[in-house]
Amino acid sequence: MVVLAALWGASFLFLRVAAPALGPFPTVALRVVVGALVLLLASVAVRRPITLRRHWRAFLVMGLTNAAIPFSLFSAAEMRLTASLGAILNATAPFFTALVAAVWLREPLTRGRVAGIAIGSAGVVVLVGLDAGALSSATLLSVAAIFAATFCYGMAAVYARTRIHGIDPNDFAIGQQLAASFWILPAVVLTAPPVAAFTPAVIGAVLGLGVLSTACAYLIYYRLIATVGPTPTLSVTFLIPVFGIFWGWLFLGEPVTPNLLVGMLIIFVGMALVLSLPLPSLRVLSVCK
Repeated sequence: MVVLAALWGASFLFLRVAAPALGPFPTVALRVVVGALVLLLASVAVRRPITLRRHWRAFLVMGLTNAAIPFSLFSAAEMRLTASLGAILNATAPFFTALVAAVWLREPLTRGRVAGIAIGSAGVVVLVGLDAGALSSATLLSVAAIFAATFCYGMAAVYARTRIHGIDPNDFAIGQQLAASFWILPAVVLTAPPVAAFTPAVIGAVLGLGVLSTACAYLIYYRLIATVGPTPTLSVTFLIPVFGIFWGWLFLGEPVTPNLLVGMLIIFVGMALVLSLPLPSLRVLSVCK
């Protein structure tokens, strides 16, 4: 669990390095292509059968809503925001999941969920609104991009709950990354970065995104799902921002301000209420990565 949170938390560090140099679309394309290739090679190495044709429509939807669009939005946002802030705002996905489920599945918005959304929104205000640089239009647009990305995660979560059944987790991981590659590669043709942009640091960040934060993280994630169950595994949502802050502080020198920590804790309380969980518990239901 800790390793998984560390890998997904590091994705914001890698994005902060790669996206400003390569641009959002090339960064995402390299991430999903490298991730898909590593997952395919791992399956071949252990002689595990891969079945993708039967569920190709579902993979296309998940590749678009759970990877291509949100990954691109996060890459664009990380050109302006710190890795720490991006990791914490990523934790708002359960709020949008609850709203989408209320409209799509007619799940009731209980008082607890409404209170959780309100508290989580207050946490975002503390997190972003008290930052000296938050009043710039570029920062506000970057925050809006992250909210659009977490909304996509909410859509993908509800879709997965209602449409995807009986798909092998390994096939799901590979199919989603291949479908994301299909969606994102045309945009790369128009925004291809110059060769000079591929410095050693950028190459390392891209490999970190594809190999560590995508391929290895998905393998660990689905292994935990199979061994300890989905609910305990998905408590990783609470740990990702902690590692996002830590990696940003350690490698990029990003400051750990009081409003950063307070805003994160308020968002965590809102998440627990939205998910109808006891506040001391770390159990959470979300497909956000």
